Amino acid sequence: MNLSELRKQIDSIDNEIIKLLNKRMEIVKKVGELKNTTNAPIYRPEREKEIIERLTEISKKEGGVLGKEEIEAIFLEIFAISRALERKERIAFLGPVGTYTHQAAEARFGATAKYLPVINIEGVFKTVANKEAKYGVVPIENNTEGVVGITLDSLKKYDVKIVAEVCMEIHHSFASLCEDVSKIKRIYSHPQGYNQCLGFLENYGLLEAEFIPTKSTAEAAKIASKDPEGGAICSKIAAKLYNVPLLFEKIEDNKANRTRFIIISDFKTNPSGEDKTSVIAKTSHKSGALFDLLKKFKERDINLLKIESRPMKDDTFNTWFYIDFEGHIDEPEIKELIEKENMIWLGSYLRDC
Repeated sequence: MNLSELRKQIDSIDNEIIKLLNKRMEIVKKVGELKNTTNAPIYRPEREKEIIERLTEISKKEGGVLGKEEIEAIFLEIFAISRALERKERIAFLGPVGTYTHQAAEARFGATAKYLPVINIEGVFKTVANKEAKYGVVPIENNTEGVVGITLDSLKKYDVKIVAEVCMEIHHSFASLCEDVSKIKRIYSHPQGYNQCLGFLENYGLLEAEFIPTKSTAEAAKIASKDPEGGAICSKIAAKLYNVPLLFEKIEDNKANRTRFIIISDFKTNPSGEDKTSVIAKTSHKSGALFDLLKKFKERDINLLKIESRPMKDDTFNTWFYIDFEGHIDEPEIKELIEKENMIWLGSYLRDC
């Protein structure tokens, strides 16, 4: 069979795929009409997980070439388009456009969603709390830099819930209009991004180029798009957004750089069987108080995932605790513990990290 015949087969299959996708989207629109009568949330991570696992199992049984990773990549886009058809909703994120948070938001809500870049993390929380956006996406921790304090403080301050988390590998890319790396005279980057790529810069003789710091890696790409002798250390999405050719995709010194993002909204997610719950807890300021609290998790066989202390920000040096643990608030022992210890429930959601 020659190339032309193989392409005809692909075209024929594509014709069937588009027919089936249109059928699916017609049903999706009906689902949206039903949800809109009750204002039910359109983003259901636990339902999406269910679908991906079912399709992965079918592909496996049939000996298909598509594994979970490929199926997830395809269907996350289908889910995103489906949500847009059900109801157009705004997604606020830590801006500007082209940041890694923007990339994390697109990973869950797709390229066609209505995005609202917000200048700072607390602003994202305000936007969601004031109903100016249905969802917000912000970073909460990095595996090398630790937690984002303002995110934890904003979770305590604003009446929103965590409905999902996204763990994403952070890869710095190098983009430039100049194809010859040796002729690049200026490097644009956020200082943190620049310092995380010193090995790459040294290897390609770019430490000699003038370093011009920017407010964000997205801004770096924007400036580099107008400088034929400049290069930007930026995200892949920023390079694409500003039409700056990518010369190198992964240039960071630490290849294990990951950031956990959370999605906030105003509803409770259903249990998935693989959930995480986040709470705020306070203890009395006496010897053994924290130990007594943690002991109550052990007594109920609840696995702790993270505990972080934060200052009360009053005229004392007292603290409160942000805690992640396995399970869902609908589980009786978890609900009872939260109520008994007067914890502030921040959300129960599908564990992705």
